[in-house]
Amino acid sequence: MPHSSSSAHRDSLAGVRLARGASPWLLPTVATAAVSLTRARRSGRWAALAVPTTALAAGMLWFFRDPEREIAPGRVISPADGVVQSIMPWKDGRTRVAIFMSPLNVHVNRAPLAGTVTSVEHIPGGFVPAFNKESENNERVVWHFDTELGDIEMVQIAGAVARRIVPYLTADTKVEQGERIGLIRFGSRVDIYLPEGVEVAVEVGQKTTAGVTRLDRD
Repeated sequence: MPHSSSSAHRDSLAGVRLARGASPWLLPTVATAAVSLTRARRSGRWAALAVPTTALAAGMLWFFRDPEREIAPGRVISPADGVVQSIMPWKDGRTRVAIFMSPLNVHVNRAPLAGTVTSVEHIPGGFVPAFNKESENNERVVWHFDTELGDIEMVQIAGAVARRIVPYLTADTKVEQGERIGLIRFGSRVDIYLPEGVEVAVEVGQKTTAGVTRLDRD
């Protein structure tokens, strides 16, 4: 399992391993739930509030979970948990594999290959649902990695709910395959462009697991 300084320090709450960048959303939610539960015994109004706030806090904890993974072998592995939404040949010979991430998926993304981050570019945009074709114009972060297969492009795309992409790394950082590289808050999409000559091993509708599912075929 790869380890680095970027993945060694993560937010935590009551022993739960959480994604870096979760605290601004989690702490107010959990604090509100804790207060409402404490006061629920003395007030019917607080008791009524305790139910939705506790449910919301539990949902947030589930969404921002960051489980450890045994990184699978393979030249290119999935950067995201989700479902393969499309596989599209590109004019330059590359193949784009788009992975849709629902709010139920782990939203920490991982490096598809080992190499060096050559650029991390944030591009402002809209927030239509990530499964919509127009989501290509959404807010996104474009990554480029210098790898043994050459330049690999990966794009994190914000969805209708996700309005913040949190990169963990910067340009000129060396990265190991399967290393955590960033978080997209709530529903979203991740695109990876496989180089010309690399055969795709997944198909549309197939579920993927970040760091585990191999995207290329020998």
